Amino acid sequence: WDRVVNHKFTSELASGEIDRNVLKNYLIQDHRFLDAFTSLLGALICKARCLEDRIPACQFAALITSDENTYFLRCFEKLGCADAKEREAVPSAACTTGFINLMSEVATTGTLGEILSVLVVCEWSYLTWGARVAPTAKRDHFECYEWVDLHSGDGFTGVVNYLRGLLDKEGELVDEEGRAKCKIRFLQAVQLEIQFFDNAYAK
Repeated sequence: WDRVVNHKFTSELASGEIDRNVLKNYLIQDHRFLDAFTSLLGALICKARCLEDRIPACQFAALITSDENTYFLRCFEKLGCADAKEREAVPSAACTTGFINLMSEVATTGTLGEILSVLVVCEWSYLTWGARVAPTAKRDHFECYEWVDLHSGDGFTGVVNYLRGLLDKEGELVDEEGRAKCKIRFLQAVQLEIQFFDNAYAK
């Protein structure tokens, strides 16, 4: 966990000094999660225990498919990879495929607790590094500071608190076997997060 939230990628991004090829590689790979991630959110909406628990997930899904997706498209334009066919020609990294497979498997066959475990890692780890670098983030290049903005602040903190709260509640409702499954998914997602940041620097 510490390796994820203190990764050099996050510090270099906030300073604006990140190599743009590193950032381009990261964003091309990250954008491939969008379909699987929205499916995972959809699974949460379907399996949540009541309407009150569903509504924030619906609102978050709207954000992911609007503001965040628009950020990607603007960045691709800025970084010289606006052509979708050109991006598609870039092979998916093993960690990208692993994350997509994990999200798809959990969305299809996972319990509510497993779904939440993966979502909590994805969002809580990003909030943790986002909150760490936000106070000193340089605001010279939108492709850097807007990614920090999307993963910090009161709004995103509220999303993470909502997801963590649901996971805590689920932990009290399921048996030991159910909690063990959640732990496995949580740890799988953490390992993929660190691999994903490392992969951005792959030549």
